[in-house]
Amino acid sequence: MLAPPKTSTRIRVLVVDDAVVVRRMVSDALASDPELEVAGTVHNGRLALERIPQLRPDVVTLDVEMPELDGLETLRALRKTYPRLPVIMFSTLTERGAAATLDALALGANDYVTKPSNVGSVALAQQRIRDELVPKIKAWCRGAVPAAGKPVVARVSTVPSIAVRAARIEIVAVGVSTGGPNALAELLAALPANFPVPVVIVQHMPPVFTRLLAERLDARSPLSVREAAGGEELAAGQVWLAPGDCHLEVVRRVGKLCTRLHQQPPENSCRPAVDVLFRSVAVAQGAGALAVVMTGMGQDGLRGCEAIRQAGGRVFAQDEATSVVWGMPGAVVRAELADQVLPLNELAPALMRAVSRG
Repeated sequence: MLAPPKTSTRIRVLVVDDAVVVRRMVSDALASDPELEVAGTVHNGRLALERIPQLRPDVVTLDVEMPELDGLETLRALRKTYPRLPVIMFSTLTERGAAATLDALALGANDYVTKPSNVGSVALAQQRIRDELVPKIKAWCRGAVPAAGKPVVARVSTVPSIAVRAARIEIVAVGVSTGGPNALAELLAALPANFPVPVVIVQHMPPVFTRLLAERLDARSPLSVREAAGGEELAAGQVWLAPGDCHLEVVRRVGKLCTRLHQQPPENSCRPAVDVLFRSVAVAQGAGALAVVMTGMGQDGLRGCEAIRQAGGRVFAQDEATSVVWGMPGAVVRAELADQVLPLNELAPALMRAVSRG
C-alpha cells in the first residue's frame, strides 16, 4: 500500500546503512535540520527497495557494504524502477570504499560523501555530516540539478577579444566537481594520444579516491593519466590529477613547466581547489593557458578564470544541459568569462582546434 501524498515541504530522506550506530548518527544529524525529515532507516538494500514505495523518499543515502544486497546491487535495481530518485553514496574513506563509490557513480549514483573517521567524538562526526551530507541533499532536492531535456546549445562569449589571446595554447587546466568522474572519462577518451600539450586537473575528491580515479581514467583514455606527486615535469600527452587534500599548482623551473603540491588552507571549502590551480597556470603560462570548467556545485574556478583571462588566456565552460550540476561552469558563464560554452561531447573537438592553432 502506497503512502498518501506528502504534505510537508521538508525533504524526506531514506537512510540505508548496515551499522546501527551510523544509522542513528546520520538520522540525528539530519533531524536537527528543519528542512529535512528522516523518512525511514533500513539496514540493507533489499529492505530499502521494499520500503521506497511506502516511504516515498525524496533522496536516499546508501551505504556500500551491506548484507543480503550491497550498495552497488541495490543501486542497479533501484535505477531500473526509480531512474530519477537522487542517491547519495555514504562510503568509507578506504581503498575498497573508494573503488566501490567510483563504481556507484558510473552506475548512476548522483553524488557521494565519505563517512566521518578519526574525528574524536560523535558530536564532531555529526557536525561533519551536517557540513558535508546535508548541503548535497538540499542541492539535489532543491533544484540545483538542471531539468532534463533542455536543448544542447553551443554559445560563444560576447566578451571582447584580447589580441594576445591568439597565442599558442601550451597547457590545458581543467576544474570539475560533482559529476566529474564520468565527465572526465568521456572527455579524456575523446582526446588522441598525441594531444600536443599537457593537461592538469582538479577534481574535488578526497585522498585515495583521486589515485583510483587517475588509474581508471588512464585505463580508458589514450592519454597517460597520473595522480600528481609534485615535481613532475609536464609534457605533451600527459594528464596530471591533483591528489585529494593537496592543492596542485603549475610552476616554472629552469624554463620547464612542473607540478607543485602544498597544503595551504582550503579555498571555496576545497582542497584541492580549482582557483589555486588556475591562478598558478595564469602566472606560469599567461596567454598560452586554456581553462576548462566542467560540471560541479559551487563556484570554485571563477576567480581563477578571471586570472587566466587577465593574463590573456582562454576559458571554455561546459553547458548547462550536459552538466550534472551547472554551478561552477554557470558561475563562469554568468560572469562573462567563457570564450565558448559547449556540450560535453563538443569539448574535446574544441580543445583539439584550440591547441592546433598558432
